[in-house]
Amino acid sequence: MKNLPLADPGTPDIRSATRYMAWIMREQGWTLVGAIGFGIAWMVAQASVPAVIGAAIDAVVDQGAGRALVLWSALLLVIGAVQAFSGIMRHRYAVQMWLDSAYRTVQLVSTHTGRLGSELNRRVAHGEVVSVGATDIANLGNFVDVMGRFIGAIVAYLVVAAILLRSSLTLGLVVLVGVPLLMAVTGPLLRRLNRRNQQARALQGQLNTLASDIVAGLRVLRGIGGEAMFDRRYRAASQDVRRAGVRVARVQSVLDAFQVLLPGAFVVLVVWLGARFAANGQISAGDLVAFYGYATFLMLPLRTFTEAANKLIRGHVSARHVVRILRIQPSVSDPADPVSPPDGDLVDARSGFVARKGVLTAIVSDDPRDAVALADRLGGYVEPGGDVDAVSYGGVPLGGVAREELRRRIVVNDTGSALFSGSLRSALDARGTASTEEIDRAVTTASADDIVDGLTEGLDAEIAERGRSLSGGQRQRIVLARALLTDADVLVLVEPTSAVDSHTEARVATRLRRHRAGRTTVVVSSSPLVLDVADEVAFLSDGRVVATGDHHQLMTTDPAYRQVVTREEAEDVA
Repeated sequence: MKNLPLADPGTPDIRSATRYMAWIMREQGWTLVGAIGFGIAWMVAQASVPAVIGAAIDAVVDQGAGRALVLWSALLLVIGAVQAFSGIMRHRYAVQMWLDSAYRTVQLVSTHTGRLGSELNRRVAHGEVVSVGATDIANLGNFVDVMGRFIGAIVAYLVVAAILLRSSLTLGLVVLVGVPLLMAVTGPLLRRLNRRNQQARALQGQLNTLASDIVAGLRVLRGIGGEAMFDRRYRAASQDVRRAGVRVARVQSVLDAFQVLLPGAFVVLVVWLGARFAANGQISAGDLVAFYGYATFLMLPLRTFTEAANKLIRGHVSARHVVRILRIQPSVSDPADPVSPPDGDLVDARSGFVARKGVLTAIVSDDPRDAVALADRLGGYVEPGGDVDAVSYGGVPLGGVAREELRRRIVVNDTGSALFSGSLRSALDARGTASTEEIDRAVTTASADDIVDGLTEGLDAEIAERGRSLSGGQRQRIVLARALLTDADVLVLVEPTSAVDSHTEARVATRLRRHRAGRTTVVVSSSPLVLDVADEVAFLSDGRVVATGDHHQLMTTDPAYRQVVTREEAEDVA
């Protein structure tokens, strides 16, 4: 991707689907040159066969089956060898281009979505991202795959037209004018196909989003008995996609029929004219055979032209969806002159919250959404249009810190953190730098020893995607151990013990304090077991810090705080 124009480091400056497709073609480099070169050789070799056969027939008629026939046959053998070799090489280059363009798109979209992080979910449905891998990379690959044959077909068409013009002006003009007219006939069909492809692709993205939502919430659906409703929704959406696909297929079938009918009619016209010229003595018998060969051969370029137009349309539709994702820019980007902040206090001016250096601070809020929003801001995650400079670390606004350093030094671990399929060791040690002793210590702090001990292969055991082979409490403890292994200067934990029992929660809280001693830790929780070990507790009301102190002090002096922490008892009293 060295030639990709950049608006800022790592952000593609691609404004349209056409520019993206042009960029893909440029990135092919010599592979594209090779595919076009061998495509031309392959097509021209095929176009030359009728000329050689016609010349051989005329030579036999004039000179008999002697030396001339041997020479023409040898030439035909050479042309066949060139055609076979160029066909093999063209196919190899075409496959290489397909793979290159497809996986280049995957890499680019994956890198960009990783850069966007949680912001991606707020800006585009995740089904759109899934559809890139499921549909769009194939369409873009097919687009570049056909280019070698398409350019070869153009050159071969011009070669055949030139040969026919030399032999018969009328037939040459029929080819020169007839082929563009045949292509013009399919124009309305191609425009209709483009519209219907766009509709089908949009519906496919919506269906993928719905499927992802259903899979992600399957356990909840089963718990509340909502499978039937979502089953009906998915069936209805899938039928919409099916109907859109049928509408595309109808136009595609007519276009495919035209690919046979129009070239066939063209062959009939050229052969009929050639036969009349031969009967009148205007052309020789060899020329008649050659004209029939040319007419038959022209079916291949005509079909290639239509195929290229079809794949261009599909590729353009897919490129539009790829560009839609690539054009999403992070709300926060790297500063022109990044500053490396000293390890100090983490301060949020918007809420008045301060996480003092080396202190375990807890956040309690009368509205959990305010606490989650504060945790996001502390990690430099802001809503589009938000002010990242509202938070400072060591006296330096987060907007002045490079994203890579910020993500390394301040880690936010929330309830939506996911596990990927693979070994438990790789799930815990995402950076691949921790020793077994460090992993064991983090696992112990998260009270996850029983999980590792229960697996036959221990840390090398495979876990399913999203940790589906684990219970909710087990997943939460593994995610907490993973966060501890980042060894971040500031660790922000959102409800890290909400899915575990009280005995486990008490162990985790005590061990967490010991594990993170001397480093800044922020915990969003309303659990008394967690709050009891915190050095300081900040109470939020309407998104602002209204009280600070230790847990016992706030329980005694602040009724609103006491009601949030002991909500169940407060409701019973009411």
